[in-house]
Amino acid sequence: MLFNSLQFFLFFPIVTILYFLLPHKFRWIHLLAASCIFYIAFIPVYIFILIFTIIIDYIAGILIENAKGKKRKQFLLLSIIANVGVLVVFKYYNFFSDNINHLLHAFHISTFNVPLLGLILPIGLSFHTFQAMSYTIEVYRGNQKAERHFGIYALYVMFYPQLVAGPIERPQNLIHQFKEEHHFDYENAANGLRLMLWGMFKKVVIADKLALFVDPVFTHPSHYPSLTLLIATLFFTFEIYCDFSGYSDIAIGAARVMGFTLMKNFDKPYWSKSVAEFWKRWHISLSTWFRDYLYISLGGNRVSIPRWYFNLFIVFLVSGFWHGANWTFIAWGALHGFYLVFAIIRDKLIGPIRIPARNFFNVIITFILVSITWVFFRANSISDAFYILKRLPGSINDVIHLHSFRIGSSLPLDKMPASIALIIFLLLVEAIQGKTDIQTLLKKQPFYLRWGTYYILIAGILLFGEFGSRTFIYFQF
Repeated sequence: MLFNSLQFFLFFPIVTILYFLLPHKFRWIHLLAASCIFYIAFIPVYIFILIFTIIIDYIAGILIENAKGKKRKQFLLLSIIANVGVLVVFKYYNFFSDNINHLLHAFHISTFNVPLLGLILPIGLSFHTFQAMSYTIEVYRGNQKAERHFGIYALYVMFYPQLVAGPIERPQNLIHQFKEEHHFDYENAANGLRLMLWGMFKKVVIADKLALFVDPVFTHPSHYPSLTLLIATLFFTFEIYCDFSGYSDIAIGAARVMGFTLMKNFDKPYWSKSVAEFWKRWHISLSTWFRDYLYISLGGNRVSIPRWYFNLFIVFLVSGFWHGANWTFIAWGALHGFYLVFAIIRDKLIGPIRIPARNFFNVIITFILVSITWVFFRANSISDAFYILKRLPGSINDVIHLHSFRIGSSLPLDKMPASIALIIFLLLVEAIQGKTDIQTLLKKQPFYLRWGTYYILIAGILLFGEFGSRTFIYFQF
């Protein structure tokens, strides 16, 4: 069930109202049933994959807690193997098989082909798999008690607001909240609805409008001149941000209306002054997941300098692979890893660069570097990505000869001014926010300004939103 669908506009208020009407002891059943309905609205049969991993990890958590010595690690490994095994079968098997087949053909071995599987990737598989893995790892580390209530544990994995695209929660933050009795709180409800409204605006008005321009260009990049490729690259940089952060805002807001607190997932990432800072602001639940469970396990920075560089690079390489079974995502992750390692080496050799307006300069440079990586993320193939990047410098010539420039007859040119205006509006809002968040900012405003903003956002969604059941980008992961 998509957040930007009519079904959700009916589902959310019904589930929320019933949640507060029901006695506390029945609420977990209600939320678990609602989460099942939410998930089966996509592909019903894949709920059995969720049930399988939930049972495995529920049992594993208890076994890990009760075991002693090496058996604890063995039970943890069995749980991780089961979770990663599901990912490999549904998400990576065809990728590996296809690459093995290409390798065999390169060596002129045509007598054998690894068979491909006709499987559809379950929605949000990587998200709820990582959330489940964080539970067993935290139990193993002694930071979380094994949950004996099967229904509560199942709800931890399946809680509908963040089930298919995060935030990827930790058990210490979420499980205890399902056991606490939440009373309707106007402040929580108001803050949650404000966040949901802003998230919906970012998704259907900004992201989906930018997608009308981005999709055709990245589908056939060779059909368009350099300046069009540059515009599409910049538009996608904001499209993916508004799409994904919009989902996170709706998820966090929906949970907050019912009294649940989910972790912050975005913090104005395009205002970052370095790539390292960008990753402290972008998809925070995933970057901290890799930090806590992979980077630290590899030794973090408590190792030799070359090994430290390797640890950083491998984490981002794995992060790219987590996003998708395609060389484009691996290149995206590798490029971010290279940026971080290069910045550390540069600072060790020559120190931070000191120039006038350094912060502004660093923000611009970081934005450009990140935008370059998004080309790999969005392109259909590595060859398409390199084609686009090679053509981007030619956009300067297109600007010089703008009088004879044709942007592309198949593109929605009438929507371009509005798209640019929306990007400027987004940046202005974030600049005004400063170090606070959107709901806190609105809450501090006078009554007339506050409600005027609500009406403008609602009107913007109804009048200018792109409605057509366009899915969220990160659902494919």
